[in-house]
Amino acid sequence: MRLCPPFLLLRWLWLCVCPRQWHCSNGNNCRLPLCVKQIWAYLRLMVDSLYYNTLTNSDVVMDSLMEPIFWMVDLLTRRFGAVFVCLVVILTSSILLVVYVVMLPLTFDTYSPAWIACHIIYGHWMIIMIIFHYYKATITTPGYPPTMKNDIPFVSVCKKCIIPKPARTHHCAICNTCILKMDHHCPWLNNCVGHFNQRYFFSFCVSMTLGCVYCSISGRNLYLDAYSAIERTNQTPLTFRDELFHKSIIYMWVLTSMVAVALGGLTIWHAVLISRGETSIERHLNQKETKRMRKSGKVYKNFFNYGRLNNWKVFLGVEKKSHWLTRVLLPSGHVPIGNGLTWDYPFRKDMMPI
Repeated sequence: MRLCPPFLLLRWLWLCVCPRQWHCSNGNNCRLPLCVKQIWAYLRLMVDSLYYNTLTNSDVVMDSLMEPIFWMVDLLTRRFGAVFVCLVVILTSSILLVVYVVMLPLTFDTYSPAWIACHIIYGHWMIIMIIFHYYKATITTPGYPPTMKNDIPFVSVCKKCIIPKPARTHHCAICNTCILKMDHHCPWLNNCVGHFNQRYFFSFCVSMTLGCVYCSISGRNLYLDAYSAIERTNQTPLTFRDELFHKSIIYMWVLTSMVAVALGGLTIWHAVLISRGETSIERHLNQKETKRMRKSGKVYKNFFNYGRLNNWKVFLGVEKKSHWLTRVLLPSGHVPIGNGLTWDYPFRKDMMPI
């Protein structure tokens, strides 16, 4: 009787998985063919490599399990980056519309001329800072390592770009390139946050947080009155104009309060990282390295930590006292200190005494 091909395939798989079950007709074990031995050894090696490795730990296992999710997030972020930017512009513009059309006329009728001047000056300073830093953070390239042969020291070679990676350089899966001093890829900027635009990103976060806190605090009483008026609609019907007025106040207060809390937390976190001379990626790596060296009785020291105040001076590009005004409190397009490739500054031992 002739055996069908599917049966032969199943028989071959059974022999590969359980070669010890292959017996001759006389009851003695037969010698396995060399090809079967090679396939069996390869299968065992492949299975062993999935769970036995000197470098395998819980982080590697979790990264492997989460890889499909990471791939999907990267794909969506890459595809919808421009949508997120448009969303930021639309929401910010809607808040400005409510402020100029609804709140500003009330300010003229409520406050004294001195308070009106303070509100106008502070509000427009916030608007300029938000627009300037968001625009610069979006269009400024974060910085890329050179692809041509050079004498710049590097710490490793990127497995995807196949180019040398200087210190603090990491590969962005969304941009599909290496980024100098990479912090993270921000979908709201549709850009990576790196050496040349990290200051713009942080300044935008600070400005937007302060602006939202300002709108939330100054509009709190208006929000309470508007909410009460909407609740009394069944008893006292409102005109379309009054209802639109109250709903605009509620929309403005709820949105700015939510953004103030969410973005405020992110801003505080980045301020802590800047004080420590770290990026978001380096924070994770430094924690792992600290634990590893603690086990061997050693203390890990961050090479890029120049001291809390000096870290801020390097990050903000403050080189003299007047820069606190011209480069921090006012919009400034100055480039950061250093080129993002090397980090051994000439003032490393005695940072700027200002």
